[in-house]
Amino acid sequence: MRHTISLLVENKFGVLARISNLFSGKGYNLDSICVGETETPELSRMTIMTSGDDMVIEQIIKQLNRLINVIKVTDLTFDEHVNRELALIKLSCTASMRNSIIQIVEIFQAKIVDISPRTLTIEVTGGHKKVEACINMLQPFGIREIARTGTTALKREYSGSSPDWSAARASA
Repeated sequence: MRHTISLLVENKFGVLARISNLFSGKGYNLDSICVGETETPELSRMTIMTSGDDMVIEQIIKQLNRLINVIKVTDLTFDEHVNRELALIKLSCTASMRNSIIQIVEIFQAKIVDISPRTLTIEVTGGHKKVEACINMLQPFGIREIARTGTTALKREYSGSSPDWSAARASA
């Protein structure tokens, strides 16, 4: 099963290397890793996508918690969370193909971010399945290159029904 693990770590030299070495040294599968500075410059948030049975995931979490620069480890897999991935997709493209590609781009709420006489570069963001579906739909047009960020995720804080914001604004 695929798991989404969120880590809060110290923003220091070598932390990413230690975490990736942990995965390779123990033979754990690392599907993707996305890391960036948080609202506090001294901290970074990592989102790791990995696969394994319950025992493997439990061992991964225990091993991550033992690393010195790791502050917090959370398995978001069974919690309500928001996750996104970004992909840049460069396609071979002739003038006659453009309208078909543009239709697909609109359906996936993606963007054309670069254009040349022979190529289009598309940016698509969303969940892993949405990005995969967009790539699959664009495949027949001739994908030249793909760059993907990997998944980034945050736990949802609100899990009830959507509040009526219009009523709140009207009373203010």
